[in-house]
Amino acid sequence: MQHKTGLVLEGGAMRGMFTCGVIDVLMEKGISFDVAAGISAGAVFGCNYKSHQIGRPLRYNKKYCKDPRYCSIRSLIKTGDLYGADFCYREIPDILDPFDKDTFKEDPMEFYVGATDIESGECVFHKCDDGGELDLKWMRASASMPVASKPVEIDGRLYLDGGIADSIPFKFVESLGCDRSLIVLTQPQGYIKRKMSFLMKIALRKYPAAAEGMMKRHLMYNKQVEEIEEKERRGEVFVIRPPQPLGIGRTEKDPGKLDRAYRIGREEAEARLPLLRDYLCG
Repeated sequence: MQHKTGLVLEGGAMRGMFTCGVIDVLMEKGISFDVAAGISAGAVFGCNYKSHQIGRPLRYNKKYCKDPRYCSIRSLIKTGDLYGADFCYREIPDILDPFDKDTFKEDPMEFYVGATDIESGECVFHKCDDGGELDLKWMRASASMPVASKPVEIDGRLYLDGGIADSIPFKFVESLGCDRSLIVLTQPQGYIKRKMSFLMKIALRKYPAAAEGMMKRHLMYNKQVEEIEEKERRGEVFVIRPPQPLGIGRTEKDPGKLDRAYRIGREEAEARLPLLRDYLCG
């Protein structure tokens, strides 16, 4: 029986270095997927799977993590974005560490990113076809953290972090017909998300649906994790997760800690590789 395979990439800001380690091993071993869906860091780092650029996210994050153009309070004050939009989504991919758009376009894997429509509160998925300006805008929207980022306007709608509405998009991948999925999480087993501070609701008061989503996000996330663990027990999905908390900040500026999280991802992927191959081909 021919299976349709999916790759699901959770976000988590710089915890995404773990994901980068995982996907680099998979690329090195020639493992491909029919469909991939990423949220937030899972989108902006995971796109390198489709462009076949092993090591790229680790490289530019280590190089620019202390650069105020990349991520700084100065950028937040000047532009409204903690992560500088022009630097992160134009200068780096176009000039400083080029994103291979040609390979991205030619690779047959379907790659989707999810962002939250802040007026409806729903997660909207965009299929990235060519790695061009529109695709990068959707990736930026998917990774735009509430309060730390301005909403991103696309076709007259405003979007923020996809994790508000759908933190781990395994059901979306299933809806596309995937019956074998690898889910890469960035929190260890047993992690329970806590309720957001009420201050978040005040900060998002102009967008009631998004504010409500943030206040209920812990319920959505914890339920998703429960469902994934049940599917994992039944052998319906394959999960790679950190063996312990990564000890890394959301806006980590220590290149050594970024490298450590990446190495843990590589180690977990290499250790689980034989079982993953059996699962995908079984």
